[in-house]
Formats: sequence, structure tokens, C-alpha cells
Amino acid sequence: MQTVSALPYTRMSIEDFGRQIQAVIQQVKEAASPQEVLAARDKCNQLVIQWQTAEALSYMRYSINTADPFYLGEKDYYDQVGPQAQNYLLEYTRAMLATPFRRELEESGQIIPLVFRSFEVELKAFSPEIVEDMVEENRVVSQYSQLMAGMEFEFRGEKLPRPMLMKYAKSPDRATRREAYAVLGKTLQAHSAQLDGLFDQLVHIRDRMAKKMGYRNFVELGYHRMGRLCYGPEEVKGFRENVRRDIVPLVARLRTEIGQKLGVDTLMLYDYDLIFPEGDPVPQGGKEAIFAAAREMYHSMSPETGKFIDFMLATEAFDVEARKNKWGGGYCTSFPAYHQPFILANFNGTAGDVDVVTHEAGHAFADYKTADNRYVVELGVGGMETAETHSMSMEFFAWPYMEHFFGADAGRYKFMHLLDALSFLPYGTIVDDFQRQVYENPDWTPEERKAAWRRLEAEFRPHLTFDGIPYLEEGTRWQYQMHIYETPFYYIDYCLAQTAALQFLLEARKDYDDAFRRYVRFLSQGGEKVFTDLLQEAGLRSPFQAGALQQVAQESEVLLRQLEEQLPGAKA
Repeated sequence: MQTVSALPYTRMSIEDFGRQIQAVIQQVKEAASPQEVLAARDKCNQLVIQWQTAEALSYMRYSINTADPFYLGEKDYYDQVGPQAQNYLLEYTRAMLATPFRRELEESGQIIPLVFRSFEVELKAFSPEIVEDMVEENRVVSQYSQLMAGMEFEFRGEKLPRPMLMKYAKSPDRATRREAYAVLGKTLQAHSAQLDGLFDQLVHIRDRMAKKMGYRNFVELGYHRMGRLCYGPEEVKGFRENVRRDIVPLVARLRTEIGQKLGVDTLMLYDYDLIFPEGDPVPQGGKEAIFAAAREMYHSMSPETGKFIDFMLATEAFDVEARKNKWGGGYCTSFPAYHQPFILANFNGTAGDVDVVTHEAGHAFADYKTADNRYVVELGVGGMETAETHSMSMEFFAWPYMEHFFGADAGRYKFMHLLDALSFLPYGTIVDDFQRQVYENPDWTPEERKAAWRRLEAEFRPHLTFDGIPYLEEGTRWQYQMHIYETPFYYIDYCLAQTAALQFLLEARKDYDDAFRRYVRFLSQGGEKVFTDLLQEAGLRSPFQAGALQQVAQESEVLLRQLEEQLPGAKA
């Protein structure tokens, strides 16, 4: 068993990839039987595994130090040639869709129909004529990523990366919170020309790609690029309406109550990270204590989660220290040739550190469970809404073990976690609708984009104000939401997943073992069923149904009130 740092990396050249995939394409086209098509498919999948592993390893080593010249060069290489590789795979996709043996392969169960459906979506998401635009898009996204990773925030004599600055956003002292957000805003403002310019470039590049492919704008292309198989813009529009109608009033009421307990007349953005006046719960101990508690939790949860966490720790599959030049977010990836998940995060001493060993480990557990699935190369662990259900649900299945992380503060953590989960839905909806509006209006000026953000904040978070916070009051909160620049239309997947995760939580409160069994089945099938079918099989409501969030909102509020009554010092 090798540690992640010892995994060998070798660049896979586009020339070698192209030579091998073209031979596979020819084999599909010349196949005289279904078995010959299957043999070609196996070769293609092995080739894709090699490519994905090399690309993921290079990106991981770049992200842990974005100033590393070697892995920066490797990442730039894959950014440059990745669209060419996609073009080769598009030829393979066309050949597979055109094979005269498709119906026989589907009816015999040798390749499930969903694989061919995913191929059809791939054709809608890519065209050879946009290869150069994709290379340019990758280049601009890299510029943004490096800008954010290298940005330092000077706070009380220290130069901090953003994740460490945001630790102070949870200070019980309001002046400290305000100061942290002022530093955040002023530092972003110093880079405002770059932030506006990079986003403007990305919007126009993506709009140009869409129009070259015959789409009216990037919205439809963006959905196809996300590989969505069971819903589109209209269904998401209905979901946003569900959030506006059933979640926004609930969150506004709950957050106004929190503001009153914090002793503030007007709830400011810098008050939003804090739940308890005396300070929010933090983990007991640092990195080592968190990982020790995680090991104990996963061994208690089930034998398979116990084996999983032992594997992750033995292979040193975590990088969690915040430092300069490290990518500023968090993610889980995998290196498929080694069946190895990996988690990157930026610990900062807050409860978010625990979320890393629940949320990101939920992703990693899905990778671990589906590594040998028959269709994992083509379908992965599912769409991103499915993948985020894996992670967000694991956060809630970890609830019975929170004493290991927070001791006597476990109850306060659960209250905070549930309130944050509900509060996230309006924010995530803002992010999604902002992107829709921007890509429907690609020629908007930076000022028009900021005005759109302010309107959405007023609609979905009417209880919150940004007034007086340098730069952020202008409607720029989105500029450090990295998904908006890097992975357009991804963010709504978190919201869809959150609604499923909340349902798993509510089911777990009734019968934990049954809910966990349903969750593991949901997770283990990977992409072999679409999101809405997986929800139905698990006994959960689709978030796209009219009124789907009404019961979730009602039951979540009841649970939140119960948790509140159990807190130390609560009135009898």
C-alpha cells in the first residue's frame, strides 16, 4: 500500500493518447460482433483511467502548492491538451452511438442504456470547433485560481490566506468580525480590476462557445457540460421557486431570532457566520485529535466505513493545513488507476474542520465503494447532485458521534449545522440564478452584474445587509465563490443535494440503521441510476416536485426547536 505522496506520476502525452484512442475507434467501427465492441470499450476505459489518473495527480500536486513550477507546468499541459483529448473521446462516443450492435448490447444488459444516454449528452456538450476556446477558458480559470491562492489578507499584523482570515468571521466579538470582513473587502477591492476582467473574459468565452454550437447562450451548453440526465433549466427554475416559497421565509425568521440573541439590531454579513453569542462550538483538539475521532466514528458506524477510514489514513490521503500558495478551497478527488481517493482542505480551527472528515469523506467513501463498478469510467459516482448527496448526507449520519469531536458542545454543533444547512439553500439559489442571468446577458457591465447580485440577495436573503462593508456592499460577494469562475452551474447541485441530505437526516432520526442502509445503497450504485430514480428508490422526494420543500422545512424547524430546547441554559 503506497501513500498518496509516493504514487508515481508520469505525464501521458496527447500524442500517445491520440494514437491509442484512434485504434480503439477503428476497432469499434470495424466490429463484426457485440463482443468486439465490448473489447474496444474495455481498451478505451483503461486508456481513460490512465489519462484521468495522470491529470488528477498533476492537479493535486499543483493545488497543494500552486507555485510549484513543475506541477504548474503539468497542469498547464493538461489544460492545453485536455480539449484535444475530449475531441478524440467525442469520436469514440460517435462510433459507439453509431454501432449497429447498440440495441443488442442494451437488450442483453452488456451495456446499460444510461451509458448511451450519457454519450448523447456528451455530444451536446462538445464540438471540435470550440477546442481553442476551451484551451483559453482553462487558461483564464487558472489565472483566477492562482490569483485567489496567492492572495494574502493583512489582519492585525499577520498576512493570512483567506481560509485563515475567515476564522475571525466567527469571533464572538462583533468588532473583530467586522474588521475581518473589512480586510476581506478591501483586499478584494485592490484586485477588483482583475476579478472583473477575468470573469468578463470567461463569460464571453463561454458565450462564444455556446453560439458556435448553435445554442442561444451558455445556459443550455452549461447544463450539458454538467452531464445532467434527468433535469434541465426548467426543473431547476421550479426548484428555485420551491426555495423562495418554503425555505426563504423560514430562514429569514430563524436568522432574525439569532440576530436578536446576538444583540444586533441589523443582521450584517459579518454576523452571519456566528450562531451563538458566546462563540460557536469548535473541535476539541487539532488535526490529530480530529483524525483520531474520525477513525473511532467510522469504525462505530459500520465495518465498511471502518475499513475505508483505515485505508485513507494509512495512505495519508489528506492534506489539510492552510498555507500560502495552496488552493483555497476544499475538494475530494481520486486516482482511479490506484483506486485511491484524496482530500484537500484548509483547517482553520473552526467546526468546518470536522466537516472535512464528514463531507469530503462522504465523497471519498463513494469513490471507495464504486471503484469496481462496471460503469464507473463512463458514469462515475453519478451527476454532481448525486455526488454532493453522498457528502452532505454523511455530515448528518455523523451526528451520533459528534461528542467525539465537540464533547459537551455536540448539541450546539448539531443546532448550528442544521441551521447552516437550511441557510445555505437561499444562498446557493442566489449563486445559481446569478449565473443564469449573467449568461443570458453576456454583455452586462461589471456594474450590472453586481446590481443583479444585490437584487437576488434582497429576494432570497432579505434579512441580511451588506451596507457599510467595504467593496462587498457593492454586490461582489460572488467574486470569492470560486465555483462561479471555475465550474459554472455546478453550485445548484449542492442545493439539490442538501434537500436530499436533510431528508436522510429526518429519516435517520426515526430509524438510523434503516436510513443508513438506504444511504449506502444510494451511494454504492454510483451513476448507474439517475438522481431522481435514486431518490425514489431511497424513499425520498424529488426537489423538483411542486411543494417538495414544504415538509422538509416544517420537519426541520421542529427538529431545530427540539435541539434548541436541549441546549445548556435553554428555558424549560
